[in-house]
Amino acid sequence: MRILQLCNKVPWPPKDGGAIAMLTICKGFSLLGHEVDVLAMNTHKHHISIQDIPESLKEKVNFQLAEVPAKITLGGLIGNLLFSQLPYNARRFMDESFANYLIKILRNNEYDVIQLEGLYLCPYISLIKEHSSALIAYRAHNVEHEIWERTAKVTPGIKRIYLQLLAKRIKKFEIGHLNDYDILIPITDRDGDILDQLGNTKPKHTTQAGIDLATLVPRAGRLEYPSVFHIGALDWAPNQEGLLWFLENVWMTLHQKYPELKFYVAGRNAPDWLESKLKYKNVEYLGEIEDAYSFMNSKAIMVVPLLSGSGMRVKIIEGLALGKAIISTAIGAEGIAVENNKHFILADDADSFVEGIIKMINDRSKYDQLCKNAVDFTNEHFDNMAFAESLIDFYKQHINA
Repeated sequence: MRILQLCNKVPWPPKDGGAIAMLTICKGFSLLGHEVDVLAMNTHKHHISIQDIPESLKEKVNFQLAEVPAKITLGGLIGNLLFSQLPYNARRFMDESFANYLIKILRNNEYDVIQLEGLYLCPYISLIKEHSSALIAYRAHNVEHEIWERTAKVTPGIKRIYLQLLAKRIKKFEIGHLNDYDILIPITDRDGDILDQLGNTKPKHTTQAGIDLATLVPRAGRLEYPSVFHIGALDWAPNQEGLLWFLENVWMTLHQKYPELKFYVAGRNAPDWLESKLKYKNVEYLGEIEDAYSFMNSKAIMVVPLLSGSGMRVKIIEGLALGKAIISTAIGAEGIAVENNKHFILADDADSFVEGIIKMINDRSKYDQLCKNAVDFTNEHFDNMAFAESLIDFYKQHINA
């Protein structure tokens, strides 16, 4: 089978959930013996050189990068707000040069499946249909408008009004592209159900972000116990707001009780204003980590204080696979079938976060058992090769239908 994967950012390096989800599935396809081409927008925010991608990976997957700035500018935002009904998030990825690049590829190659990674590739579906007879699959990484609805609810002031308008535009855009594709690939069952409620009538098959079980291996040899950490892209608004909420509402209470306890914050692309707000006692801001898995293996308690967002948090899957004690909000753990107090600890308010962390500090046997359960859970449910094989079988059913 020959597959073309379209991405609105280059899935290398795999340092955020979206990139990881895109990269793992295309690697899975390749390892199953299928021919995979990736056409990715090389944006200003995530810009790389083709030489940055390892040769070992390029031997398995054919990467092509199209220069698409997709910059966020004040002028662009204001112009979009006043003179367009499209959400600014989508408009930035509607690019004529990318469309021409895609046409050229479709004219020169025949594909069995064209897989669109995320909502903002959907405007290209009509163009794809003009130039290809391939099965078109929309892989929904989340319910996009839900992220912005939730973000607006926890955002004060005039910015909330803009975010509410943006969420309405994104919802209209999202509904407008339902059923343009041939099949729907939600990343969680929950997202698939929501998209059905909004009007999806096409066949669907949930494909979560899997992990390479040979790569994510728990190593507790240098474990700093107890310690608390947060890792995630720090240019993503839900991570920013959740982290600041945790520092303001949870960390000071913990610091008073455990003056020697350290909280490590790791993540890429933190803006200056965020860095300036991380200066709490015993909080160590590390920025982007060269080896995220080694860092996670060295720390004990992972906190995911997400108050908004949608889809699935890949960092939680990685944390579970590495045997971390994870304390998360319900939104953070959304779409992952973990059980409270068995695989992770659910905390939706400050008191619950404090209580959960204290429990993990004061009872090492409970900590160890939670970590073991987490590893067993991911080994059983998140094998990337099983996900890739299942999706290929689904594609074959509909290609031959």
